Amino acid sequence: MEFEAMMHDPNCAICNASMDTSSVPGGIVYEDDLWLVHHVMSGRGVPGWMMVQTRRHVAGIAFFNDAEALSFGPTFRHLQKVLMEVTGALRIYTASMNESVPHFHCHVVPRYEAMPKNAKGWEVFDLFRASAAGEIDVDADSVTRLTDRYREALKIDPPAKTVLA
Repeated sequence: MEFEAMMHDPNCAICNASMDTSSVPGGIVYEDDLWLVHHVMSGRGVPGWMMVQTRRHVAGIAFFNDAEALSFGPTFRHLQKVLMEVTGALRIYTASMNESVPHFHCHVVPRYEAMPKNAKGWEVFDLFRASAAGEIDVDADSVTRLTDRYREALKIDPPAKTVLA
């Protein structure tokens, strides 16, 4: 199946959210010409659960242009390293399926020593559903503090810009 990449698809929820960043929960954490980073929906998952997405409407990694492909590895490495430092997480889980919305977006999730429901591995992604169902609580103050700390850390030390040769 061929996917046409465009700057903005008016039928795409992720494109629309990135066009009106006032609707993004907690605001934008980091942005540049290629990427947009924000905390996932307020009260979901665990504090520090971030979403990284392409600015351009593109279905997935296979459809990245040269600039996105060149930037992807170094940018994601930096975003995860800084998130680990800010959150104190043991590791950062990353998942991207782009099934419900075919616009590249990636969940970047801190895995703490103590997790709700003792979640590890794929179980961590069940915490998003559990918080939506009210089975676990996500402390709003912790979300705000971590989001603000991550934003400030990335202002001080943003990902390096990659340049096409």
